[in-house]
Parts: sequence; structure tokens; C-alpha cells
Amino acid sequence: QVQLVESGGGLVQPGGSLRLSCDASGFTLDVHAIGWFRQAPGKEREGVSCISRSGGSTYYADSVKGRFTISRDNGKNTVYLQLNSLKPEDTAVYYCAIRISCGSSWYSTRQYNYWGQGTQVTVSS
Repeated sequence: QVQLVESGGGLVQPGGSLRLSCDASGFTLDVHAIGWFRQAPGKEREGVSCISRSGGSTYYADSVKGRFTISRDNGKNTVYLQLNSLKPEDTAVYYCAIRISCGSSWYSTRQYNYWGQGTQVTVSS
């Protein structure tokens, strides 16, 4: 059974950091690109970052560039998203999902086949 499980979310003060994990089971993660998305209440799900199968290419939304870092450990079947310098506007449920490759449309929810259940990130003082 294909499953993605996100973890690592929580409540953090502005300027703080979190590391999210996306653990895969039921399939080998290294044949897929992995995207991170987030969805705030009342807003559409938006692409945050994507990492290629090898980890050699990464993509970021402008809103998180320089603050978030995506990485992967194929040996552990896990993808990470390091969130630094967090802002209240980063508050959302964060999801990971898989697709064949990132490409120019990595930020679109289309062509992502499987999604995790999400992990809540709340940035507040």
C-alpha cells in the first residue's frame, strides 16, 4: 500500500524553525520527484518546493526562497523540508506528494499521484 506520512509540524514563534519529514512506505521513493505544498484556511493549496529524483535539482516558491530547504535521503525513503525564519503567513497544513519529475509546472497540484495527510505548521507569538 502506497503511503506518505508527513511529520514535524507544530507551533513555533516568528523567526523560528521546523523540519518537516515525508516518510514513504509501500514504494521506493527514489524513482519519484517529491513536492511540498501548503494550504492555509480559506486558500488554495500552493506549491512550496520540489526536489528531483536524485536530489540534484530543487525548486522553490518565491515566498519561501532563501528560508526553506528541501532535501532527500533515498536510503531512508524520506524527504525533508527545513523551514527557517518562519513568518505568520507560513501558517498552513503542509503536504508532500509524488510525481514523475518536477519540471516547469512543479507548483501545480496536477500530476501528483499520491498525497500525505498533512502536518500543521502554526507560526504565532
